Amino acid sequence: MNPAPSVSYSFTLRLRIRNKPGMLARVLGVIAARRGDPGAVDLVRGDRNFKTRDLTVSARDEAHAEQIHRAIGELRGVEVLHVSDRVFLMHLGGKIRVQNRFPLATRDTLSMAYTPGVARVCLAIAEDKGKADVFTIKRNSVAVVSDGSSVLGLGNIGPEAAMPVMEGKAMLFKEFADIDAWPLCLKTQDAEEIVRAVRWMATGFGGINLEDISAPRCFQIEEELRKSLDIPVFHDDQHGTAIVVLAATLNALKVVRKRLRDVKILIAGAGAAGVATVRILRSAGARHILCCDRKGLVGRHRLPDLDFSKAWLARHTNPDNLRGSIEEAARGADLFIGVSGPGIFPVRALKRMAKDPVVFALANPVPEILPEEAGRYARIVATGRSDYPNQINNVLAFPGVFRGALDARAREINDAMNLAAAHAIAGCVAPEELGEECVVPSLFNKQVAHRVAYAVETAARATRVARKSRA
Repeated sequence: MNPAPSVSYSFTLRLRIRNKPGMLARVLGVIAARRGDPGAVDLVRGDRNFKTRDLTVSARDEAHAEQIHRAIGELRGVEVLHVSDRVFLMHLGGKIRVQNRFPLATRDTLSMAYTPGVARVCLAIAEDKGKADVFTIKRNSVAVVSDGSSVLGLGNIGPEAAMPVMEGKAMLFKEFADIDAWPLCLKTQDAEEIVRAVRWMATGFGGINLEDISAPRCFQIEEELRKSLDIPVFHDDQHGTAIVVLAATLNALKVVRKRLRDVKILIAGAGAAGVATVRILRSAGARHILCCDRKGLVGRHRLPDLDFSKAWLARHTNPDNLRGSIEEAARGADLFIGVSGPGIFPVRALKRMAKDPVVFALANPVPEILPEEAGRYARIVATGRSDYPNQINNVLAFPGVFRGALDARAREINDAMNLAAAHAIAGCVAPEELGEECVVPSLFNKQVAHRVAYAVETAARATRVARKSRA
């Protein structure tokens, strides 16, 4: 079964169509026959003989888009003048920019913003370095740091190719939490070099968001930076994912009337997201967790042939030291959480799960099991995609988490703050809204970031990592 067409593979065709009744219908028929999703149809110009139209179409992937494009071009009386990939158009010239907070329109303004007036502010900070949090952008800035080693589902594509993702992350910080974020892609994949680079440039930032760095190096990098810096360091692929998964889990279990401490949870994926998800679920009270990687169940039987992060999983999950494949592990499971890769959880495995199974298939762009397949047997299905209900996406977490941490001038983001964020997200779904197709709030619900920020700031104060009292 193929996934549904997505705006991520949308394109606009400029067509010169013979001006005869039924010609546009023929074009739309070709799209329908190939299971594309037509969107806007705009008339550019027309005369007695021809009409030029812009037609937007969504496809499943690039090959599907090319198939539709070719088929339309083969219609008699239709000429394809131009094809524009809407995603690439959005990225032309990058997606973010620097903008001054006030115009430099007069000599007086220039004298205060720059020389000679700026010298007074510099000297004040030199006497008290803490004033940098008040009189510079540091108080509201986050570095989005990546080495391009584990980008989305694309793998190790390098720092240049990672830039569009980091720019997108910066857009999300600004849109949802009014935080100025800067994409910094490092041309090294040596863990110690990354740590040194971040240490050197941390002066100008109030927080560090590590992004798309492969496991197990990401654990080492985050740990070393946390020890050496006095600002929050947060690896979003770990903790952002874990926070939103916990929020969705809490709400989904309300719908199916099960308790976290009683359910059996199967996690596919033993990388950064998998490890962090296990940690937060355990902190929240889960007791029965199994974790699988490509070789099957992770357990003590596989020691000492595991790296340090998987060794931790072996010691803190699978208490009965079970062995076997993901299908065998699925027997009797109440909740499946996929943070791995496409198509690894077959329908026959889903059929082995307990009554009213919950499936979170979060691999992107193709999930561990397609929602159309999972929906036949699962009570609740969630994905990481925006074109299905229940999108479990980190954007529900990281803007608010950093907003709260920056507002508190926190030294770190700790487990209590992460748990507070998860409960805040879950609480954004009102009881009357909660249901099979609504276990997490909308990504565009601007109240989510505000409520998460408040909860995180409160937790920072309660755990004494805040350096600023609430106004």
